[in-house]
Amino acid sequence: MQRKLAGLYAITPDEPRTDILLRKVGQALAGGAAALQYRNKAATTALKLEQGRALAALCRAAGATFIVNDDVALALALDADGVHLGAEDGDLAEARRRLGPGKLLGASCYDRIELAAAAVQAGVDYLAFGSVFSSATKPAAVRAPLALFAQAKRRFQLPLVAIGGINLQNAAQVFAAGADAVAVISALFDAGDIAECAAAFTQVYQQQRIEP
Repeated sequence: MQRKLAGLYAITPDEPRTDILLRKVGQALAGGAAALQYRNKAATTALKLEQGRALAALCRAAGATFIVNDDVALALALDADGVHLGAEDGDLAEARRRLGPGKLLGASCYDRIELAAAAVQAGVDYLAFGSVFSSATKPAAVRAPLALFAQAKRRFQLPLVAIGGINLQNAAQVFAAGADAVAVISALFDAGDIAECAAAFTQVYQQQRIEP
């Protein structure tokens, strides 16, 4: 059964040691992360399988959505809940066909509403925009204005994910702009207390949901 994305969407750092990665992700899930995307650009195929299997099990135990970055074959091999694709990561319609109807498909739309429209036509389940702020992970990334979320909210009936430079100081304005979830790497996994940080992000989201 598909889950809707909302709240904290944690994205893994490039961590070669599986034990350290699992400890960090476990803390994020304990703090309330609703979804986890496995992203490790530096890993070998064998390491991706090892880490992915362990993370999938952690997410299942926590009731969190488990998504694989840019690799449909890996997502299928891990029986992940879904996959996230960027503009260079393959054809969305083909990915939709390979995943079948029961898996989530997310697409990076950067700062372009027309990419989002094409992604919707291809059958995606959520749309990601960013970088909304300057990002240490992708310093050269295009910037997506917060106004884009209101525009996308009016036009598309899908969850919207914001990514790029999001931290506890600016997350509230991202949710207020119309994002359903915030994708976070550094601000979460570099925190001194990852579980406490995840709980704080979740609280920001919940506060935005109850405000008139």
